[in-house]
Amino acid sequence: MNTIMQFASKLMKSLATNAASEVHKFHGGVHPNEHKHESTTRPIAQLPIPETLTLPLRQHVGYIPKLKVKVGDYVLKGEMLAEAEGTVSAAIHAPTSGTITAIAEAIIPHPSGLPDMCVSLQPDGKDLWKPLAPIDWKHTAHNELIASLRTSGIVGLGGATFPTHIKLRKDGASAIHTLIINAAECEPYITCDDMLMRERADEIIQGIAIAQHLLGATTVVIGIEDNKPAAAHSMTAASQTLVNVAVTTVPTLYPSGDARRLIHLLLGVEVPHHKRSIEVGVQVFNVATVLALYRYFTFGEPSISRIVTVTGNVASPQNFEVLLGTPMPLLIAAAGGAKADTTHYVMGGPMMGFDLPSLNVPVTKAANCIIAASPNLFAPPPPAQPCIRCTRCADACPVNLQPQELYWFAKSDNFEKARDYKLFDCIECGCCTYVCPSNIPLVQYYRYAKSEIIALDKAQEAADLARERNDFRLARIEREKMERAQKHAERAAAAKNNAAQPESAEADKAASNPDAVEAKKAAIAAAVERAKALKLAAASGDAANAGNEQPPAEQSSNETKPDSTTIVDSDAQAKIDKKALIAAAMERAKAQKLAAAQAGAAPKNTENLSAKVKAEIDEIEAIRTKAQKMVQDKTPD
Repeated sequence: MNTIMQFASKLMKSLATNAASEVHKFHGGVHPNEHKHESTTRPIAQLPIPETLTLPLRQHVGYIPKLKVKVGDYVLKGEMLAEAEGTVSAAIHAPTSGTITAIAEAIIPHPSGLPDMCVSLQPDGKDLWKPLAPIDWKHTAHNELIASLRTSGIVGLGGATFPTHIKLRKDGASAIHTLIINAAECEPYITCDDMLMRERADEIIQGIAIAQHLLGATTVVIGIEDNKPAAAHSMTAASQTLVNVAVTTVPTLYPSGDARRLIHLLLGVEVPHHKRSIEVGVQVFNVATVLALYRYFTFGEPSISRIVTVTGNVASPQNFEVLLGTPMPLLIAAAGGAKADTTHYVMGGPMMGFDLPSLNVPVTKAANCIIAASPNLFAPPPPAQPCIRCTRCADACPVNLQPQELYWFAKSDNFEKARDYKLFDCIECGCCTYVCPSNIPLVQYYRYAKSEIIALDKAQEAADLARERNDFRLARIEREKMERAQKHAERAAAAKNNAAQPESAEADKAASNPDAVEAKKAAIAAAVERAKALKLAAASGDAANAGNEQPPAEQSSNETKPDSTTIVDSDAQAKIDKKALIAAAMERAKAQKLAAAQAGAAPKNTENLSAKVKAEIDEIEAIRTKAQKMVQDKTPD
């Protein structure tokens, strides 16, 4: 039975190898001078612990981690200094034991040359580990493994520095069937992955098994360029312990190490520009990344070091295993020091790397190679000439773009047209710049256009957000206005109903009392009689005035000389009329008061009054009563 199982395993491996050995060429690409042999003649060396370690918080794609330490804290090797915050983030750990001496801004290896927040650690030389806890990844739930991996600080060590725990999460909408290990290392000068595969192939294969388990992939393909025969041999021998793992050599052509280009080379699958590789069932990892997975799950070690190639214009190019945060001058010194004609230093490769703003920067998770540049290795670029539209850039573009058109759009700030021509599909590999006979720095134009478009998109997004917030504010104000109007209408209707109910009740009560009705009728009859009397008196006065009329001349004479007796009679008559009116008003008031008393009605609007208001009302009533009594005393019988 064992013999049959072994035969079946070898057969499946042979089929997988034959299927994967077929290479599908991609469009374009270039083959610059490699300069790899210089740094592969010596094994990987271990750099000693430096006197000071400077750890930038920004060492990965995504959010900056949240600090967990303060100045003066003593930390052990592997202890977390900053925890991942947000979905896309990675933790930072202490590369050795020591004391936190500073948390401040410092220059970091970045194209901008700007300072960023860093943690300074002074090692104590003891190199004491914190208690480590290996994880049984074969018998632990997937979500627990991913949650634990989030605290490891492991990111893509091929240069992208994307947090690894995100790439290993299972997406319900995408099932991973193939895991590709990117061992192409296509960029000139860089050899850290090559030496890693030569010396630690067994550990890499065990890391591949962990990644395959987490992804649930059924097939693994390891892609290695054909200029690394020693690495390919080591990986082929080590991969015999796994099933459905194939080692495939690909042509040495830059940029075969790009994830989409490597997928096309190995599988013949073209990943659409608007999709990710996981949407076609493929995931890609760098060899150094899967090695870090093995170290974490097997020994509990977080990401605290990496392999760095030091080459170029140095005395002894070599690869070193370096603690993160190590100053760059120590690396250069370990490689024999830079030669006298060194002009500057490049981090990364000559195609996609960038000039360091200063040599006094620390090693980060993205630092896979440091090149000492000189005029012999990197001649100053000649001045750019006008574009001759030779289309060599289009022939070399691995993404099948039109670089010359993108150049014109970027130069004229025609960003919308550049976007229409798929500017953001450009991987900035530099092939177009490499082959341009006019020496135009095309990639620099594309980076400029991308940054401007991103800035415009952010400004537009902010404007849209502000407009949306203003529209919401206006809608809220209008809604509150309508709600207030509705409340006021409801209150007015309620008040009207409440006022109508007592009046109707009072009218019903008065109608049900016969005495009150009779009293009211008597008061009305008295008022009518008084009105008739007043009317009769007024008519008598008019008749008297008509009898006393005189001719105009006499009247004017009389007006000029009025009779004193007539004036006295008029004043007396006016007083009598006034007293009659007052008496009539009093009679009406008495009649109304009597009717109210007989009906039992209480004065209106006297409920729920304070003691002070009631006292004032009583005082006014007393004054009114006294005035009425005085008027009655003066009125003749």
